[in-house]
Amino acid sequence: MARLKEKYSKEVVPKLKKEFGIDNPMAVPQIVRVVCNIGLGEASRQPKMLDQAVEELTAITGQRPTLRKARKSIAQFKLRVGMQVGCAVTLRRERMYEFLDRLINIALPRVRDFRGLSPNGFDGRGNYTLGVRDHVIFPEIDYTKVENPKGMNITVVTTAKTDDQARFLLQELGFPFAKA
Repeated sequence: MARLKEKYSKEVVPKLKKEFGIDNPMAVPQIVRVVCNIGLGEASRQPKMLDQAVEELTAITGQRPTLRKARKSIAQFKLRVGMQVGCAVTLRRERMYEFLDRLINIALPRVRDFRGLSPNGFDGRGNYTLGVRDHVIFPEIDYTKVENPKGMNITVVTTAKTDDQARFLLQELGFPFAKA
């Protein structure tokens, strides 16, 4: 069992029940999935860039990403419908907890001048999105082989009804939020 999942079931669930007065164990907020996304607008002109992004996202998450295609044509960006413009991975269960554990304990402390995650990344429905400017913070990436650093979005989807429940859940799991 993943360390973070064990921490959730043994420590976080009782705290959530007490904090929000939840009696039903099925109503306790939990993390459903984590979606990692790398968008590359330049991929339409440089297909090798997208191949490299797929390899790196595979190394980071341990799961092969799906390619994302443009939904609209945008003439100013020389973009047509159907061109490949990024890749994304949806992590669930054990892989999700392992990835979050690596993100919290290894990757985020490697960010230069890190002062905590923004508490404004919640969407109003209990989901949290954070942006990583440079994917080289993950130890799985060999930075000597990276030609251009890529940013990525990480979305943590929870069953929490409110942002307060989701914030409490993520704080108890170890997410380092900045003081507002």
